[in-house]
Amino acid sequence: MSKSTAQEGLDPNRWRTLFVVAIAQLMVVLDSSIVNIAIPSAKVDLGISDANQQWVITAYTLAFGSLLLLGGRIGDFMGRKRIFMVGLIGFAGASALGGIASTQGLLFASRALQGVFGALLAPAALAIISVTFSVPKERAKAFGVIGAISGGGAAIGLILGGTLTEFFSWRWCLGVNVPIALLAFLLALKFVKESKAEGNRKYDIPGVITATAGLFSLTYGFNQAATSGWSDSLTISFLSAAVILLVIFVLIESKVANPLMPLRVLGERNRGGSYLGSLVVGAGLFSMFLFLGLYLQVVLGYSPLKSGFAFLPFTAGIITFAGIASQLLPKFGPKPLMVPGLITAGIGLLLLTRITPETAYATHVLPSMLIMSSGMALVFIPLTSTSLHAVSNHDTGVASAMLNTSQQVGGSLGTALLNTVAATATT
Repeated sequence: MSKSTAQEGLDPNRWRTLFVVAIAQLMVVLDSSIVNIAIPSAKVDLGISDANQQWVITAYTLAFGSLLLLGGRIGDFMGRKRIFMVGLIGFAGASALGGIASTQGLLFASRALQGVFGALLAPAALAIISVTFSVPKERAKAFGVIGAISGGGAAIGLILGGTLTEFFSWRWCLGVNVPIALLAFLLALKFVKESKAEGNRKYDIPGVITATAGLFSLTYGFNQAATSGWSDSLTISFLSAAVILLVIFVLIESKVANPLMPLRVLGERNRGGSYLGSLVVGAGLFSMFLFLGLYLQVVLGYSPLKSGFAFLPFTAGIITFAGIASQLLPKFGPKPLMVPGLITAGIGLLLLTRITPETAYATHVLPSMLIMSSGMALVFIPLTSTSLHAVSNHDTGVASAMLNTSQQVGGSLGTALLNTVAATATT
């Protein structure tokens, strides 16, 4: 097939589509870190107690983590563009509600709503990229952009959150999502092409119930472990329920004709490995941002804004090496990038164990950040690409959701484990 013939089958708006999805992805990633900056001010303004402040984060993670698989399948069946746009409008509305919240209950409810619509938005966004880019080199570049945003966007959120909180109000940390979402919605209306699954579009209701309940229990169990420890009765109860429900879910998926999560998606070795890798990366990345942020602010005395700027080298490293990874992926494949990437990121994390109240940012934190970011970038891009490689059009949304789910579960697990280590080290 000639190059001109191949070009004829490509979506002429594919790069504009990438731009639209990148805006939405950045909004979701920003939100994960920007809200952390808003919590202290919101706590004072709304009278949130120390015991309840965790619900600003937990309300979102529970809804988001437990509904991702369902959200991905809804996108497959009803149309990825349609659900992407519903997710954008819903996320904007929930953000606006949180920004004007007059009570803590309303703020918690708005965060849960953000999680619900985020669970529709995130899988649809990744699925749109997967079905839009079919040429390997272009596909690698597209996933490079998404990977750079996923890995580096959180630091931008810290800077933006610090700026908005310091010079305006904590409420704008939520309100800023509204114009971003509306811009992405208008651009999606014009440039994004609709796609949906063909064939059987009947929902697997038993699978939906067990997967949603199981992921809810798993996420809540890890969150409970992070605050109350692994021996807490609630932690044990929810994690035990999660194991039982998820085992039942797998058994259901192996029997039904129209599974929520087809085992063929998980069973392919490369995809299964990418989901496991996403869990590991999520554990490292989420916990690194949380604990290094605490170190910079509590131990070194940085302001929230200065702390955000301190993370900028990490973002720069992610963006730089994501570009390199997107060029190398079509030539060498995922494994030669992911293995050294994981080792490099692990070395960066290991170096962070050397920091003490007496160490300096420039000599200890900065080198570790740069090493870790280079490794993470070499993992992100091939991991994302492999997780959707050779997935049928029917399953693209739910395969995308599985990638998001594994990263979300990994983040909750990593935070719980490091909280345990921190508690042990201080007793």
